[in-house]
Amino acid sequence: MVSEESPLLVSTAYEAIYDRFAPHQKRWIVCLVSFVGLLPMFVQSTFVPSIPQIAKDLNLTHAVVSLAFSLSILANTIGALVWAAYSSFYGRRSMYLWGMPFVCVGSCGVALSTSFRSLLFWRFVQTFGCAGAMSLGTGVIGDIYKLGERGTIIGVFFSVTLFGFAVAPFLGGAATQYWSWRNLHYCLGAWGFLEMLLVYLSFPETSHPGTLGIDKVMRRRWVHITWVNPLSSLWLLQSPNLFAVMLASALVLISSYVLLVPMAYTIGIRYGITNEAIIGACFFPNGLGNFTGALVGGRLSDTVVRRWQEKRGGVWCPEDRLRATWIGGLIMVPVSIGASGLITTYIGGPIGLALNILCLYVNGVGVDSVLNPISSYYVDVVHSRSAEATAAYMASRFLIISAATALVIPSIERIGVAWTDIIAAVLALIGHGLISLTIRYGDRMRASMDVGFSTMENN
Repeated sequence: MVSEESPLLVSTAYEAIYDRFAPHQKRWIVCLVSFVGLLPMFVQSTFVPSIPQIAKDLNLTHAVVSLAFSLSILANTIGALVWAAYSSFYGRRSMYLWGMPFVCVGSCGVALSTSFRSLLFWRFVQTFGCAGAMSLGTGVIGDIYKLGERGTIIGVFFSVTLFGFAVAPFLGGAATQYWSWRNLHYCLGAWGFLEMLLVYLSFPETSHPGTLGIDKVMRRRWVHITWVNPLSSLWLLQSPNLFAVMLASALVLISSYVLLVPMAYTIGIRYGITNEAIIGACFFPNGLGNFTGALVGGRLSDTVVRRWQEKRGGVWCPEDRLRATWIGGLIMVPVSIGASGLITTYIGGPIGLALNILCLYVNGVGVDSVLNPISSYYVDVVHSRSAEATAAYMASRFLIISAATALVIPSIERIGVAWTDIIAAVLALIGHGLISLTIRYGDRMRASMDVGFSTMENN
């Protein structure tokens, strides 16, 4: 009798978990976490165009001020791990509210900086505070949307946040050129304060009831502070499949950084663009491509999951979602980055610039049509620790990218733009190969190192 009723009970419990919030509440939650997710994109991307003005105001060299950008990558890595780890204990809402004061204070500190030391310190505080937005947002969506729906919603989330990546460099360059980099950071601080108010007034806790660490504490103090190891989530990457797709995403994403980081020295010099606002505007096609790729990749990955589940008679295989990466990973990314290098080297004038802009857009579409299914895959396969898994994935990816981007300009100076971009294209193809191996041998890879993988019943 128990065995006959168990499937029905499991199904009912499964439905009830995701029906806690009405559809209009879910839409508001997604809007809010997407708005929060925009801020780190502006914090990161508006800084680069303002480096020359900051260097002039603080009497520093461009290379020295660039260290603040490198430090922000480290702060982003540490912050993502910290906020995600503590969100599994205290909840998503608490971590949003704890992080935003860091953003407000850090932004004002950056704006008031009068020395390199103070700039580095407050830049770290500012970036650390907003570093959890992406992993927490992904975790929230995993909390409130079912398996066959969350890929599309994660696509919407990433498309909105990546819109910031598209417009932030232009706005940062324009603010620096025609206003003040200090006022820009005051505005970022005000943005963080507005977000804190919205979260406090209208954001509910989305974690599944009874799953938080604080829920299991028998004797709880009014202010209960518990040490949570932020590095514990990195243990998840012991799993071969999680490590493989993380490495694949880094190899694919490197192509965008190879195009964007040296833009002032490649497209800028090649086509005579010196205005900081115009160089910032050249980032827009790639960001627009990211926006498009995230939307398309998210919906496509949900469609692929449902179709393959039907083919298997209702049996779910997590790696099916990765099949949505084929077009982007095998064709769009390597072709766009390779073509851009050749065009920059051999085609001048307006035609060369127009073709490069097209390559930037195609690269953006391709990269996010790969990254979005991978992000959704992480939520699917380790659903109970989705924010932590996403943070580990993003933090590790950023460390790899930060090391790789340090070699971009030296590589261009030594072997040229064309060969540097071709190497990036080869790396992207290697990344796609890792995804293909994970699709084919995913069940064996998960079996070799079980880190608490989800099943259909608890997903």
